Amino acid sequence: MEFNKQAFLEFQHALVEAIEARKDGPVLPSLAVLRHAIGTFPATLPCAGHGLEATARHLIEDILPGLSCSSLSPRYYGFITGGCTPAALLADNLVSALDQNVQVHLPQETLATDIEMKAINMLKELISLEALWKGTFTSGSSVSNLMGIACGREYVLSKRGSANQGEIGLFDACILAGIKGFQLLVTRHHPSIIKAAKLLGMGCKSIKQVGFTDKPWEIDFELLEKELQAPQIASIISVSCGEVMTGQFGTDGDGMVKLRALCDKYNAWLHVDAAFGLFARALPATPEFTYLRWAAAGLEMADSITGDGHKLLNVPYDCGFFFSRHPNVIKAVFETPPIAYFATELDSTIPSPLNVGVQNSRRLRALPVYATLKAYGRSGHEDMIARQVHVARTIAAFLLDSPDYELLPLRKNMVKEQILERVYMLILFRARDESLNRNLLRLVNAKNQAYLSGGMWEDKPAVRMAVSNWRADVGREERILTKMLEEIVSDWKKNHSDEYLRPTLKSVFAKPRI
Repeated sequence: MEFNKQAFLEFQHALVEAIEARKDGPVLPSLAVLRHAIGTFPATLPCAGHGLEATARHLIEDILPGLSCSSLSPRYYGFITGGCTPAALLADNLVSALDQNVQVHLPQETLATDIEMKAINMLKELISLEALWKGTFTSGSSVSNLMGIACGREYVLSKRGSANQGEIGLFDACILAGIKGFQLLVTRHHPSIIKAAKLLGMGCKSIKQVGFTDKPWEIDFELLEKELQAPQIASIISVSCGEVMTGQFGTDGDGMVKLRALCDKYNAWLHVDAAFGLFARALPATPEFTYLRWAAAGLEMADSITGDGHKLLNVPYDCGFFFSRHPNVIKAVFETPPIAYFATELDSTIPSPLNVGVQNSRRLRALPVYATLKAYGRSGHEDMIARQVHVARTIAAFLLDSPDYELLPLRKNMVKEQILERVYMLILFRARDESLNRNLLRLVNAKNQAYLSGGMWEDKPAVRMAVSNWRADVGREERILTKMLEEIVSDWKKNHSDEYLRPTLKSVFAKPRI
């Protein structure tokens, strides 16, 4: 095995060219392409190996065509998958090439932890979090939510006089605290909250909904306070700043003040899952974004906050972040006992990452974040996030005006302008014709001009569209998507004309009422 610089650069150039050629093509590979790619896998582990040249050709000719353009295409609207800005992509190449293991602060040996601290501080500036907040990088909001709930568990035990449960164990800590269990009070939430409850010994049974039945993302404060009064139960509240199905916000400036007061009154921990809603705080301070900025206001009153970099910030997978204003709680939960080969500078203001998070070993996720923030600054990221919102609002406006589609959730008590000001970057919709609606997602994705995901709303199929790519262009996306949606309806009506005529004929020949 040897490194041939010239050959490697040639392969790298060919790969870059092949990737660029994909960005304007279909969003997803065809089934034939997928079958072909799978057919090129070696049947077993090669004995001698196929060599770099053959493997490079295999990657370019077989593997690349079989991967989705989820990051390349501005019209991949599944999940909430961001792209990768040029600065972040360049930095990520450096991350792989030098392969730093960011676990211990070693200021005499590497800049890795200094870069991480600088990236965290720049992020806090972008989203207007005060300097007192401590942050770290994670693999994504799922782990960040786990950290938030773990810190909450430690906090509510300590508020009831218990010793560190990490030292004495959860069972004895609960006895000392005089509690029978925990409850996790939530609005409509991400599945990772359920996973956190399972992993942390609380169980799914501990999760209780405190949202309104018809608006599950909004907090029913009367119900919340009633639950907080439960005897011998320690409470953790988790709310969504940007609900994952509809994009609606479960928080706002006034709501956060009420939540903080209740948490202080009942010694509860307040966690905010702001995986993508966090970046509403980075929108320009202009009238069109007044509602969204208010919806994301007051997060500084929480105890912990989750965020994702691989969504709206447009850095590569995997990248999340976790913020808390309780460094002592973070230390109690995550600090690694002293180990000889983990020696670090104890008096440093920069903590070793292994003492403030779950992982001991991880890559330098912070570098792409640092690079994209340095390259494009506040104004560049304001513009990027604003464009994503504009795309979503443009399509939402089309759906509101359409006789064939419905924007969800239905808001009959609001005018169009009020509805649109609440649209962030995620929209949910369905076709009014139930037969078309059952087939809508399949027909949309069959055109391969965009990729949208599906879900259920009010027991009916719905189509979900999450705009989160830096390449988004409002005019282009409007033309492509509205034309596609109009064509789907037009084609459906032509092919199912009898279904549309039948109600009319029935009304013509119906027996008149006397």
